[in-house]
Amino acid sequence: MTSVFGADGKSYPCTVIEAGPCIVTQVKTLDNDGYEAVQLAFDDKKEKNTTKPMVGHFQKAGTEPKAKLVEFKGFEQALNLGDVISVDLFEENSFVDITGVSKGKGFQGVVTRHGFGGVGGQTHGQHNRGRAPGSVGASSFPSRVFPGMRMAGRTGGDNVKVENLRVLKVIPENNLIVVKGSVPGAKGSYLIIEK
Repeated sequence: MTSVFGADGKSYPCTVIEAGPCIVTQVKTLDNDGYEAVQLAFDDKKEKNTTKPMVGHFQKAGTEPKAKLVEFKGFEQALNLGDVISVDLFEENSFVDITGVSKGKGFQGVVTRHGFGGVGGQTHGQHNRGRAPGSVGASSFPSRVFPGMRMAGRTGGDNVKVENLRVLKVIPENNLIVVKGSVPGAKGSYLIIEK
């Protein structure tokens, strides 16, 4: 993340994303596959770390092995095997949806995981229950905890989609796109950008 100044002189927080070049590695059709989609590949990968079937898959498209493959349905333009899609697809001041895997935070308590308030103050002899979840249900009836009770557990590492992020800048010579605000995931993680 960084910040850029807009035309109005205000500073906007933004994220710089390397978006491309992506290569079309498969065009799925209704006749062959039962649905229509375009498979795009991004980010080079060593051939020795790629399985032989996947090496053959990439050779059909006339490209080196790639690290990430994603299918897109309802692509707006007709594409052929081996076509290169660059960041020129996006325009400034348009809006995009970005999907990524959020940062994993490991095992967390209810205050961090679900935003519980905790107990206010340390009076009346209340000892070490400030961040505890409190009651999880009734006693003799129903004698169990209902499913879906918010408790401590593993947090993060989920698919998160952030909608309607404004494209502030497109830098085609470096395949960069600058969007307003933050996106899910750690530095260097993969994202899916949709118009």
